[in-house]
Amino acid sequence: MVSSSVPAVVIAAPASGSGKTTVATGLIGALRQTGSTVAPFKVGPDYIDPGYHGLAAGRPGRNLDTILVGPERIAPLYGHGTIGCDIAVVEGVMGLFDGKIDEANSQPSAEGSTAQVASMLGAPVVLVIDARGHSQSLAAVLHGFSTYDSGVRIGGVILNRVGSARHEQVLRHACDKVGVPVLGVVPRLAELEVPSRHLGLIPAAEHGRAAVAAVDAMSELIATHVDLGAVRSLAAVHVTDGAWNPAAEVGAHAESRPVIAMAGGPAFTFGYAEHRELLEAAGGDVRVFDPLRDELPTGTAALVLPGGFPEEHAVDLAANTVLLQQVRDLADGGAPIHAECAGLLYLARSLDGHAMAGVIDVDAVFGKRLTLGYRTAVALGESSLFDAGARVTGHEFHRTSLLSSEADGATTAWGWRPWDGGSVREGFVRGGVHASYLHTHPVGQPASIVKFVDAARG
Repeated sequence: MVSSSVPAVVIAAPASGSGKTTVATGLIGALRQTGSTVAPFKVGPDYIDPGYHGLAAGRPGRNLDTILVGPERIAPLYGHGTIGCDIAVVEGVMGLFDGKIDEANSQPSAEGSTAQVASMLGAPVVLVIDARGHSQSLAAVLHGFSTYDSGVRIGGVILNRVGSARHEQVLRHACDKVGVPVLGVVPRLAELEVPSRHLGLIPAAEHGRAAVAAVDAMSELIATHVDLGAVRSLAAVHVTDGAWNPAAEVGAHAESRPVIAMAGGPAFTFGYAEHRELLEAAGGDVRVFDPLRDELPTGTAALVLPGGFPEEHAVDLAANTVLLQQVRDLADGGAPIHAECAGLLYLARSLDGHAMAGVIDVDAVFGKRLTLGYRTAVALGESSLFDAGARVTGHEFHRTSLLSSEADGATTAWGWRPWDGGSVREGFVRGGVHASYLHTHPVGQPASIVKFVDAARG
């Protein structure tokens, strides 16, 4: 195996809400401004943070999720994402040691945690501490995090939201007491808060120029208040697997290259960079379009509708009646269509009263209840993506719901058992259409990509 020589730091925190995204995004941008080529990563299934990372780095933000792709692919995906780079910044998820809750018995585990990924990469952790309310007792917190897991090295801290020079002095004394270096001290600056909505931050693709301005401000903030030289000196990694290769995952393919339309733009921002890479490696001619204003690309043989926030753009999506009719015609003709979450809503009859494509005979509404978590699902029938009986691990993340779980002319896509021992049947298969709330990572399901492109070719 080829060993990766691109060093990394992992940006983690004791808990969510500590400012990891601001620090990680700003660090990526600040390092880039000093001449580094930075590889940005996010632990877990999150789609939104990588969008800001990508703006800061000038290259795609990528995910490292042991649950969706398997732990054996973490090192290869890291190698793939760091090609041509000289340093990597990996933003963690939740608290450092927070992992998956087992569906069968509701017991917590380290699987999928930031600590697990940091240990796999052999990369040091930089803890972001929300300094509000902290004083001398911070020493005990850092002592606990430093000694809790011998496989995780706490390389330093960045003190965030520090209130005053006196506050900084007390916190530095606490860090010195347990021997944890202070790499930066960031003051409280409320104006750097990035606008959020019901599922977290507003995606960078939707936030437009304001997102660019926010990333620039984060980069300037971190460049001013963090010792970039100390971060560079701390960065390290020990990866012994070769880089992930999309062509090797999907194997040889036929010469014909069917056109695969992939929805993008502000309403469809949830996707993994590797999805397009795998589709192209399998022989697809991927063309991205914006359903808010575009028609289907000429010659479209298959359609990918990823996740996003269609509920925020329902009026404009409904106004593009030409595209809605094209999508209906494509589905009626039996073409393969892969629709995840936002894609499912777009194929529904209506979304919050606004007419959608009507491919799936259900109505969708926005609600207050958040559906969130990993799911281990079984394909209940044959589709353009999965063989009947195929087992996948996916992730749900939405506040919308369907007014009916059944649709005329469609069968159920997935079945799984939740933690309470019940039974869930979710999603729809209609001809070549596979529509579901469940997000899957294509790296974890490369056979589904081959099957989808073959169906487009056929």
